[in-house]
Formats: sequence, structure tokens, C-alpha cells
Amino acid sequence: MKGQLQEAFTELYGKQAVDTFFCPGRVNLIGEHIDYNGGLVMPCAITFGTYLLVTPNDDNVFRFKSLNFNEQAEVPLQSSYQKTGETWYNYPIGVIDHFQKNGKRLQGLDMLFYGDIPIGSGLSSSASIEVVTAFALNQLFNAGYSRLELVKLSQAVENKFIGVSCGIMDQFAVAFGEENKALKLDCNSLEYEAVDSNLGNYVLAIINTNKPRKLAESKYNERVQECQTALKALQQQLDITYLCDIDTETFNKCKNLIEDETVLKRAQHVVEENDRVKLAAEALNDNDLTEFGRLMYASHDSLRDLYEVSGKELDTVVEYAKTNPDVAGARMTGAGFGGCAIALVEGSAFEQFSKEVIVYYTNKVGYAPAVYSSLIGNGVGTLNEAVKS
Repeated sequence: MKGQLQEAFTELYGKQAVDTFFCPGRVNLIGEHIDYNGGLVMPCAITFGTYLLVTPNDDNVFRFKSLNFNEQAEVPLQSSYQKTGETWYNYPIGVIDHFQKNGKRLQGLDMLFYGDIPIGSGLSSSASIEVVTAFALNQLFNAGYSRLELVKLSQAVENKFIGVSCGIMDQFAVAFGEENKALKLDCNSLEYEAVDSNLGNYVLAIINTNKPRKLAESKYNERVQECQTALKALQQQLDITYLCDIDTETFNKCKNLIEDETVLKRAQHVVEENDRVKLAAEALNDNDLTEFGRLMYASHDSLRDLYEVSGKELDTVVEYAKTNPDVAGARMTGAGFGGCAIALVEGSAFEQFSKEVIVYYTNKVGYAPAVYSSLIGNGVGTLNEAVKS
């Protein structure tokens, strides 16, 4: 891969790239729509991601090219930038904008991006682009940011420059991911535990519904607001900062404070999902994939019925998974409204699972999904650090 990308860079820029970086995408194993509610999530880095090849130039311009998109840009070095339309290079420009506003000294770069994450699938292609750009700039210009500071900066890009009210999970997972580990992350304190994720004979199947999901245009921000409404209602009696500051038992005692039925459902999902993450970490520690799978199904049911961020496409995948004895558990992953589902599938049965879920889904939905098998991989780094050859 590195050789092919280097050839492409030379063809486009007439010179060799001096550095190659890689940042993975992520799936969230369990704990959905929790990150902006101050609770626990359990993401892991996957082996698909974003490659970035760079070389400095003396022209004081940033050149952005991609092997995935036709749009390219040449942007002069300046003190600040603004988002332009919906083009992919808003993400790296947003990172550069934050470096500049923080007083970091940069110079022009020729940059080539290539990603093998399906765009709009909910596997965090945007966080992958942001973090790989931030990591590369930090390395190239000795900016002095810690890994956690790069995560926070990348989240700020998403929130303030791009305009999506995401929590910190995606950027954290792709920066701190570890091979064969899930990250049990407290989104409030940012403390995390790397949980051994020995999948045994199972593999992580990623099923892309091929229904694109434009996060900024979806109801994501609406859900964030509904959670804030629920929090304010509970704060009439409870001294809490986030919904996830309480457990299910406490929530049930105080839920009468939330008058709106829809807002009540949203809060119930958040509190119960936070408790499921704790149980899921225990199940992985005990190597109990049966219990972990049960929790995956329960998570999906809650996202479908209480949080209402699933849909026919994601539900169809999980519906099929429940009929297959080689599947331990399945659920939608990511923000929803399309995107991907994940399933724990017996490794020897993966090919058969893949064929059958494609047929089942196509018959129900009218077009085919894409099915991938992934390992749990490392977070952002230079290509050799992040991806083992």
C-alpha cells in the first residue's frame, strides 16, 4: 500500500512524499449516543483508515488532493480560515485553522489523502481525517501537543469549524486505539481502560448498509438538544452535570420530572446504555461473548425503540443476525440514520454469513450492503507504527 501511494504522490506532485501517516476509523462496540452525555463508551480502532502523504513546499500554500474525491484545493498560508461548502478538505483546513489560531508556526505542505473507510458509513472517516492531519502537523512542525490535546483539538474542529455537535469518542478512539483492546472511555473525565478483547474464534463483521448518512444534516443535533432538555428537568431535584451521572435505579425514581414522552425515552436510553457498557466490560474481562452479544442486541433494541436513530436498513441486518446461530450479537454502530451495523460472527462461518446477510438484506431493502471483516487495530501514527506489515 505504501509503495502504491508513494507512486500516486509522485505522479501528482512530481516529487516524493517525505512522510506517510495513518489513522484508523473506529467502531463503537457498545455505548451509543453516550459521549455527549458524559458517560461510558467502548469503541475500538479498526484496520481501515486514512493515509496521509506529505512533503513541505516553499510556496507558503497548502495543497490538498485525494485519491477518493475529485475536488482539490490550493490554499495560501494565512492566520485563519473558514469552512467552504461541503467539500472533504474542510476537515484538514479546519485543523490547520486551529493550529494557526493557537499560534503554531506552520509552512506550506503538499498533501495526498487516501481512505479505505466507506464514506458516510458511520465508521468515523471525518475523525480519521482530522486526527491524521493534526498528528502529522504536530510531528512535522514540532508543535508540542500531547495525544490528548490533539484529540481535543480535532473535536473542536468538528464542533466549531464543521458544525457538528459530536462528543469526543470518535477522535479519542482513533488516536488511542490499541490492537486487540476495546477502550472503556469515561467521556466526562476522559479516563479510560484498555479492555482485553479476546474475540476467540469470532471476528468483527462490519455491515455497511450503503445508506449514506450526512451527520451534520441528520437529526443528531436534535438528539443532543433533547438530552439537554431531559437533563434540565432532572436537575430540578438532582445535583448532576450529565445524564450519565445517575444509574437506572435513580433515573426510575426521578423520571416523573420529565414531562415530554419523547424526551423521557431519549433519557432512558442514555442512562440504561451507560449501565450496559459497565456490564459489557465485565463480560469481556470474563471472556463471556454470549453475554456480550446479548448486551449488543439490547443496545440495538434501545437505539431503535427509545432513541429512534436506527431505521429499516440497520434493523434488517440485526433482524437477520438474530436468526443465525453463528452470530453472538449484533447492533447498529455510530450515530445511526444509516451507516453500519456490527456483528460478532464465528470466524469459520464469516463467508457464509456474508453471503446470507447480503441476500436477506437485498430482498428486504432493494439493494445490497457491503460486508467487511476487521481486526481491532492501533491508533494514529506514522504508517509503520499504526499498521503492522
